[in-house]
Amino acid sequence: MSASQTPDVPAVPAADVPTLLVKIFGKDRPGITAGLFDTLAAFSVDVVDIEQVVSRGRLVLCALVTEPTVATQGELRATVHSWADSLKLQAEIISGTGDNRPRGEGRSHVTVLGHPLTAEQTAAITARIAGSGGNIDRIFRLAKYPVTAVEFAVSGCATEALRTALATEAHTIGVDVAVVSAGLHRRAQRLVVMDVDSTLIQDEVIELFAAHAGCEEQVAAVTAAAMRGELDFEQSLHARVALLEGLDASVVDKVRSEVRLTPGARTLIRTLKRLGYQVGVVSGGFTQVTDDLKERLGLDFAQANTLEIVDGKLTGRVTGEIVDRAGKARLLRRFAAEAGVPLAQTVAIGDGANDLDMLNAAGLGVAFNAKPVVREAAHTAVNVPFLDTVLYLLGITREEVEAADVGEDPREH
Repeated sequence: MSASQTPDVPAVPAADVPTLLVKIFGKDRPGITAGLFDTLAAFSVDVVDIEQVVSRGRLVLCALVTEPTVATQGELRATVHSWADSLKLQAEIISGTGDNRPRGEGRSHVTVLGHPLTAEQTAAITARIAGSGGNIDRIFRLAKYPVTAVEFAVSGCATEALRTALATEAHTIGVDVAVVSAGLHRRAQRLVVMDVDSTLIQDEVIELFAAHAGCEEQVAAVTAAAMRGELDFEQSLHARVALLEGLDASVVDKVRSEVRLTPGARTLIRTLKRLGYQVGVVSGGFTQVTDDLKERLGLDFAQANTLEIVDGKLTGRVTGEIVDRAGKARLLRRFAAEAGVPLAQTVAIGDGANDLDMLNAAGLGVAFNAKPVVREAAHTAVNVPFLDTVLYLLGITREEVEAADVGEDPREH
C-alpha cells in the first residue's frame, strides 16, 4: 500500500456529519430488514449502525445511515414512508449528526434471574445501575424458563463497584444478579469446577452412608455445622467417617443408586461440553461416588476423599490427601493447569463454607443455593433449584441450550 493510500476499513462519521435515524415499527415477518435496506440502497447511503428487536411478534428496527448522496433527504423520507405504508408498518426518520456517543469506561454484563422477574424488581435493579453511574446500553433476554433471565450491557461504572451495589439490592428484593466484566474472556472461560454434595447432587453422600449405618441424625448434625463454617472440616470429616466403621462395602453400590442429580445438572454439563468447556468436580465426599459420577456424566476431572475398605468392610478412616476447603482451591488450580486454562477464565460452583477458597480463587465464583456466609462472600449467587441456570451467567441462551439438545435421547433429560 502506497503512502497515499488509506486502509480499506469502514468510515466512521465525524460528530458533525449529518446522519439519519430510520425507525420501523410493526408486525414482524420475513423480509422486512431486507426490504428496508433495498429501499435505502437507491439513495447510496452508508450504514453506520443497526439495531433490531422482536417482542411478542412486534418488530422495532433502527438503522443509522448517512445522508443520501443521489437525492434529497425529502425524497428518501417519502420513499421510506411509502414502502412502510405498503407493508402496514410505521416509519419514523430523525435527523441528527454523527454516530452514537462513545460508551463510558468500565463495561459489564449484568445478568438478572427471577422466578418470576417482576416489574418492581426490574425497577430496583435498573435504578441501582443508574445510581452507580452506569448506563444501560443494551438489554437482551437469555431465557424465559425455568427462570426469566435478562442480560444488561452496562457501561460507565467499574465492574467491582457495580457488583457490590447490585449484590446488596438483589438480596433485598429477592432476585439473583451476576456482574462480570465485558470482553472476549467471557466466552473463553473453558473450565467449570463444581462441588458435589448439595450442588451437583441433591444429597450429602456421607448421610446416605450413615443411613445404612443407623447414625444418620448424628452425621447430619455435624455436616450442617461444618457447612455453616462452625467446625473445622477435616476434624468433622474424621468424626463422621468414624461412625461408619464396620459397614459392609456392598453399601457403596446402594449409595450410588440413591444419589439424585440436581435438576438441570445433566443439561449444564452436556451444554458446557458441547461448547468446548472442560468440567470437573471436587468433593469433601468420597471417590467411591465421584468416580462413578465422572464416568456417568463424562466429566474431565474428579477428586474427593477415599473411604478406606479392608476385608470388605469400611474401617471408619479415609486414605490419601484430604479434600477440604484449602484442598478444593488447590485442586481448582491443578485442574486449570492440566486443562491449560488461566485461573481467571475458570468458573467454580459450590454451596458450603468449605467451597469459599475455591469460589474466591476462580474467575467467577457462583454460590448455588448456598449458606449465608457463602452467598455473602461469592462473586454471585443463584437461589433457584436449577443448576443449568449457571449457563445464563456465561451468556448462553435457552435457545442455544435447546438447539444443542436436538436429536438427544429424551431419556437423558
